[in-house]
Amino acid sequence: MSKRYARQELFYGIGKEGQKKLREKSVVLVGCGALGCTSANLLVRSGIKRLKIIDRDYIEESNLQRQSLFDEDDIKENLPKAVAAQRKLQKIDPDVSISYDVADLNPSNIETLLENFHIVIDGTDNFETRFLINDFCVKKQIPWIYGACIGSVGLTMNIITPKTPCLRCILEEVPPIGSSETCDTAGIIAPIACCIASIQVAEALKILTDDFDSMSKCLLIIDLWRNETKKLRVDTIKEKSDCIVCKHRRFEFLNSNKHSMTTSVCGRNSIQILPHNGAKINLTELASRLKKIGSVSYNSYLLRFKIDRYELSVFPDGRSIISGTNDAPTAKGLFTKYIGI
Repeated sequence: MSKRYARQELFYGIGKEGQKKLREKSVVLVGCGALGCTSANLLVRSGIKRLKIIDRDYIEESNLQRQSLFDEDDIKENLPKAVAAQRKLQKIDPDVSISYDVADLNPSNIETLLENFHIVIDGTDNFETRFLINDFCVKKQIPWIYGACIGSVGLTMNIITPKTPCLRCILEEVPPIGSSETCDTAGIIAPIACCIASIQVAEALKILTDDFDSMSKCLLIIDLWRNETKKLRVDTIKEKSDCIVCKHRRFEFLNSNKHSMTTSVCGRNSIQILPHNGAKINLTELASRLKKIGSVSYNSYLLRFKIDRYELSVFPDGRSIISGTNDAPTAKGLFTKYIGI
């Protein structure tokens, strides 16, 4: 008999019975960046039955600082993150079924991509997708684990309907476009991503082995640089809130009109993005963030930002034209990285 999981079975919280449960469970990971790489690695090594990885991006050199499943050979092959991750992970444990989808999760495909899984792990980089996951998981009563990090700060929270509040109980609306820093404008250190992903997987193991008593009931916030940890109790919020999702069962983000629209600009090798929550963007503030990493020019009507072979033209209402690609997922990825949504 294999000794692969012997040390994990010795742990009181899992044991042989817990390990048997893990071998029957399927996990879907949305996003294979800094959080996703660590989560995927730990999940496969834990001995689950099946893992699916969903990610829309390709690997670039700046990813190697914190995305532990990738290397320079992957960049030379121009591999999507999901493909490279699957190749590496399958070598770790060939008995775990590992699949991937190089796709942008949206209302039109979420039912297909996330069906028949026991838990969803958040490795995304934007609130639009998180709100979409939240709607789907609350509607289907599938547990999911929120995770985010930027700079040296990370957050995570378990969302298990109907036991816990959902993400919309905590955050009612998507933050305004361009109002928040991103990893590509404020930076990030690898340890915080590893820390948050490790906590996400630890919580996932509790959920998958039915140890709900040990599960975290908090929104956990960690700043590794300042050595600060906060635990915000959220277990009473659900009863107090008038949540549009939990209380009113309105799943707005499963409706396509709540998702950012992308349109190819004829003859220009460009994609226009029209965010659903378009609002006034302060172009001066956005320019001050972007000028640290690329070429920026702007006036009261338009901001132009050039980086690598791409140019982003951003208007005050959030509408943007991404030049240098005619691929919608690539354009949306660039918008998320540099403008934020």
